[in-house]
Amino acid sequence: MMSVTEDSQLVEVEVRPHVRRIRRHRYRATCDCDPTRRTLTAPPPPKLIPKGSYGISIWVHVLLDKYASYRPTERLLGQLEQYDLDLPAGTVNDGFKRIEPMLTPIYEAFCERNRQGSFHQGDETRWRVFVLLDGKNGYGWWLWVVLGVDTVIYLLNPSRGHEVPEAHFGPDASGTLEVDRYSAYKAMALVKSGAMLLAFCWAHVRRDFVGVGKGWPELTPWALSWLRRIRHPYQINRERLQHSLDSVKFQEQQALLCGTVEAMHAEAMQELSDPKLRQPCRKVLESLQEHWTGLTRFVDDSRIPMDNNASEREVRGPALARKNFYGSGSLWSGRLAAMAFSIFATLVRWKLNPRRWLMWYFETCAATGGKTPEDIQPFLPWNLSHERRLELGARDTASSPDNTS
Repeated sequence: MMSVTEDSQLVEVEVRPHVRRIRRHRYRATCDCDPTRRTLTAPPPPKLIPKGSYGISIWVHVLLDKYASYRPTERLLGQLEQYDLDLPAGTVNDGFKRIEPMLTPIYEAFCERNRQGSFHQGDETRWRVFVLLDGKNGYGWWLWVVLGVDTVIYLLNPSRGHEVPEAHFGPDASGTLEVDRYSAYKAMALVKSGAMLLAFCWAHVRRDFVGVGKGWPELTPWALSWLRRIRHPYQINRERLQHSLDSVKFQEQQALLCGTVEAMHAEAMQELSDPKLRQPCRKVLESLQEHWTGLTRFVDDSRIPMDNNASEREVRGPALARKNFYGSGSLWSGRLAAMAFSIFATLVRWKLNPRRWLMWYFETCAATGGKTPEDIQPFLPWNLSHERRLELGARDTASSPDNTS
């Protein structure tokens, strides 16, 4: 009998904090010509937090764990204790407060980049900030998200009013903003003047019909018929976007899409003209009619998705963080949260490794005494060279950021 062996591989993970002790040599001048006999000491290693005991990798790990993995810091500290690393919560809090100004210029540059372009998506979610403000009751704030072509920006504000997106975009903005049907977007001065157009989300419209079917069982067949109608343009649009704008296939799907949308509008108008139409159905169709122009902008502009699901996906992480660590305990920590969410989401959009980018940036901050570099332009994703993108873990350096919805 022949003996046969089989090679196998077992992968194990062992995580241990690495404590690096650095010995700084001292030299004492002994030459008779030097009466002062000066002592020369090797310079200390660069530190992100001057006089601190924790290296850059610790701060990168803690920031990513909280603002990219959305875990409460106390849970991470408890895990590190299992590896015999005692990292006091007060030390982390103080370090975060010192790090917040280092990230501010990066965040501001991302905001400026985000304002550019002619198409954006927007959404907002609740966020608690445990500070008292004059004229405001409670701790309920709002975390807004704005998707640009290649950036994701979070804006933390105590208001859910139209002044928040207005302040972000500025008075000279234009283009199209895709959102749900929340009234604050409609109240924006840019929208009222016609400088910015609103595109509305079909996923939210679809939920209206689902709500009718669930709330009134006898109207379920009616709701299902409309859900099938909504599914059809989704299918056509998906096929349309597979082809270039100047191709015959695109033109064929474009004509089919136009006909399907027109037929849907005609059906809605016909049903609304029926005096026997049930009120739940009428309410949904009236909303459809009111928002029709914004809902159909995608037909003539293929850049516009049929829904704003992309922006809703971007708020899922912060919504998870909201449940895990209950918002922010101060204004500076709230600003840090918005900045960290923005920076990490934008880096992912550029297909960069946030850990590698943050290590690189913080090493430069440490080299300048724990301060922001004078020139942040080399760190911005759109300024990176091909070689630097490779070093930072770009998965596909030849492609542009993922703009799919």
